[in-house]
Amino acid sequence: MPMPLVDTHAHLDMEQFAEDRREVIARAQSSAVNMIITVGTDLESSKKAVKLAEDNPGIYAAVGFHPHDARGIGEDDVRSLTELTSHRRVVALGEMGLDYYRNYSPREAQLEVLGWQLELAAKLGLPVIIHCRQAEDDLLPMLDHWASRLPVSDGKTRGVIHSFDSDVSAARHYLDIGFVIALGAYIGYPSYRYLHDAIRFIPGDRLVVETDCPYRPPQIYRGQRNEPAYVTFAVARLAEIRGEPAETVARETTENACDLFHIQPASKPG
Repeated sequence: MPMPLVDTHAHLDMEQFAEDRREVIARAQSSAVNMIITVGTDLESSKKAVKLAEDNPGIYAAVGFHPHDARGIGEDDVRSLTELTSHRRVVALGEMGLDYYRNYSPREAQLEVLGWQLELAAKLGLPVIIHCRQAEDDLLPMLDHWASRLPVSDGKTRGVIHSFDSDVSAARHYLDIGFVIALGAYIGYPSYRYLHDAIRFIPGDRLVVETDCPYRPPQIYRGQRNEPAYVTFAVARLAEIRGEPAETVARETTENACDLFHIQPASKPG
């Protein structure tokens, strides 16, 4: 039986899955992707993520405010988000972070909403899912300060850097403050060859895999919808770049994901 895999970052609530969501989940299970973290980006999508996790044994939810949606978020919204975290299927806060590439929300709003969510994560003891695009100059000092105020002996990983796309120096910094790093099939795009040194640098016990579906499909499906079953392409490409057996990458990333989100490894679909 193939090693069970965890897609640590999917957006199954999105409209791209409206017509065949059940079939998408079944295909993931058939591909040994037995656990999926479906991730909210605002209050409404976070509620949908919780509902999906409630209805599907192999799915867990993360709830949060994406930096694109930071404009207009207030403390009342954060209180509503806090209520969602009490659900037993919620395993993380996020997707949160900073995005200075698109700048869909003002930077001041992004920083404020990220700060609120980091404080909430510290209060609740939940790991965080961090989004960063062209914003590490602001993000890293913020995460440094946040991590410095957390217990250092609790044995917990702080969270995960979603869709990592930086260099060895940034990877080392994230690792030093207690994060794991998530990579997807996008590492097979020709334009991402610059990532290979960092991919080889990251220790095997600090890596997880993701799809970010419906976005960033494997190279052979460019222009099409991504889905959780395709996390196998991330495993295969990681193994190739790192010069390791795919079985090793599958085992380590699954163990790391289970440790990060405090979920039990699955040996069969569901």
